[in-house]
Amino acid sequence: MKSISLFPAVVRVGLLALVAAGCESSSHHHHEHHGHGAHSANAMSAASTPTVSVNTDGVFTPAPPPAPQQDTGAGVGYDKTPVIPGQKWRVHDKDRPVPPIVTPGARFSHGAPPPSDATVLFGGRDLTQWELSDGKPAPWTVMNGFFQVAPKAGAIQTRQEFGDCQLHIEFATPSLVEGSSQGRGNSGVFFHADFEVQVLDSYNNRTYADGQVGALYGQWPPLANPVKGPGEWNSYDIVFEAPRFDTAGKLSRPGYLTVILNGVLMHNRKELNGPTHHQVVDPYKPYNSRGKISLQDHGNTTRFRNIWVRAIGEYN
Repeated sequence: MKSISLFPAVVRVGLLALVAAGCESSSHHHHEHHGHGAHSANAMSAASTPTVSVNTDGVFTPAPPPAPQQDTGAGVGYDKTPVIPGQKWRVHDKDRPVPPIVTPGARFSHGAPPPSDATVLFGGRDLTQWELSDGKPAPWTVMNGFFQVAPKAGAIQTRQEFGDCQLHIEFATPSLVEGSSQGRGNSGVFFHADFEVQVLDSYNNRTYADGQVGALYGQWPPLANPVKGPGEWNSYDIVFEAPRFDTAGKLSRPGYLTVILNGVLMHNRKELNGPTHHQVVDPYKPYNSRGKISLQDHGNTTRFRNIWVRAIGEYN
């Protein structure tokens, strides 16, 4: 039977509603960035103050921001890792082309309020919905309506388990730029401990294509790079479909991820080859298709806010 993508329904019903509701109240931070080939500071400045055009019916609409300069620097990554199943590229292949850079609109679903059937995982006050892997309270730092990674404290995970779901989460990498490649603003959104959507400061920061912001880590680079500058808030809207296994433990349906970053499509129901791990190719392991959502501690003080999740139901 032909599979049917959830993406069009999500766009029509969920994400368009987020656009109408989304509003970013916090002011943007502006920084100088040096080095060739990534987002240009001028393009980002233009994006924050878009020109205004008028349609013939008298409705004013913002003009799109100018396209930024594309990164053409030397590759970063590995050349002796396994070949990714079904692809010609190795895991974290240093020669794999990086996605095109796109200047996003000023906001997309930033500040989007949760729907009535959503579970609020962070509403700006506390981390009571989160814990460490051993069940102890989450020790990350909460302040001013967001929380940030407490380096070396360990990853945090939801207390509740979820199956197929729609997740909204906003993040900002550190304003102070330190490190390079995977050492800048690194974290990750994990589903069921094994399937990661990468969080990284990919603004003027070259790394391997399947490890930059929006990547399905170690498997698929995103279709574009629309990340905002260090210290600025980004919005992720993600649809996760868990893999399924039959009674004998054999894979009956792979996992899929649909990812939108700042209003730009990263992946449209992209099939997962298995767990998304560093430098290796691992097969699926049978489980009950439910699990926790976790955020990675990679040693960088990346921030998160406005997190909510909805279970995906079945069609009648």
